[in-house]
Amino acid sequence: KKVIKLSSNENALGASPKALIAYIEHAKDVFRYADGASTLLREKIAQKNNINSNQIVCGAGSDEIIALLTSSFASVGDEIIYSEYGFLMYPISAQRVGAKAIKVKEKNLKTDIEAIINAVNKKTKIIFIANPNNPTGSYLNKEEIIKLVSNIPSNVLIVLDHAYQEFVEVDDFYDGLEIVNNYKNVVLTRTFSKIYGLASLRIGWSYSSQNIADILNKARGPFNVSGPAQVSALASLDDDDFTQASKNHNTKWLKILQNELGSINKIKIHPSIANFILIDFLQNKNCEKVNQKLLENLIIFREMKGYGLPTCLRATIGTDQENEIILENIKKICHEL
Repeated sequence: KKVIKLSSNENALGASPKALIAYIEHAKDVFRYADGASTLLREKIAQKNNINSNQIVCGAGSDEIIALLTSSFASVGDEIIYSEYGFLMYPISAQRVGAKAIKVKEKNLKTDIEAIINAVNKKTKIIFIANPNNPTGSYLNKEEIIKLVSNIPSNVLIVLDHAYQEFVEVDDFYDGLEIVNNYKNVVLTRTFSKIYGLASLRIGWSYSSQNIADILNKARGPFNVSGPAQVSALASLDDDDFTQASKNHNTKWLKILQNELGSINKIKIHPSIANFILIDFLQNKNCEKVNQKLLENLIIFREMKGYGLPTCLRATIGTDQENEIILENIKKICHEL
């Protein structure tokens, strides 16, 4: 049966055709170890972003970068700060190294800058900020981020997780690369899993000071990014048409879904600038009923109980057909509540 899976924030259009060709052509070389330094990929990323390739570290998804940062800069007795509804890999990574994860309350499902600044103490080693944030879709603008980084001690690492940056279309967002250049304790993480559609290949990267990059290179495994992942990522960086088509599709449907679903009684839509929306059904029982009905109709959304949002479901922007189907289903189900 045809399942509509919209639970993992994957690219609705799949992967770049150029990336798929590169992946297939690489098959003859899978007996060889990949370049442990991801040299060509780092050089390509550097060229596209006008940054130094030596300050880039590639990893098996940005998840690995997050884990490497945590294991390199925090240990037992230390504290790691993250926002109340931030990505769950942050507290998981903290637990892995024996550090204490400090969850800082949000305001209206948005990271509270003042609260994070006030939460910093002598035990604080890392602050994780996802921007845009998963699962809420909210974001911090340039003024807010500058306020944060300029008020945090220089010995505390600030990690700006920009997994969804390529989907952003707001004027007050900021250049994370520039912030890294200006603040030596800031690390930017990016991924090929979202707009580039290479989630299964597990490939991400970080940009940081040379010192932090050197530490990460000592901590990571010697062949942490596979050959198929490297060649596919390289090819995807050459396919600007696919990237733009993905962004255009997302922008179009994000607006439609937020407007259409937002007009339904018994639903609240939280504004998003990523490739997903957070749908609030206002009551636990309603959320559970809607989710069960959707599953019966072979539609998979992401439950938000683990994030402390039991009345919400998160839905990725799907294909044209998938989006039409979920609109039809949710309207019908909510009418029957």
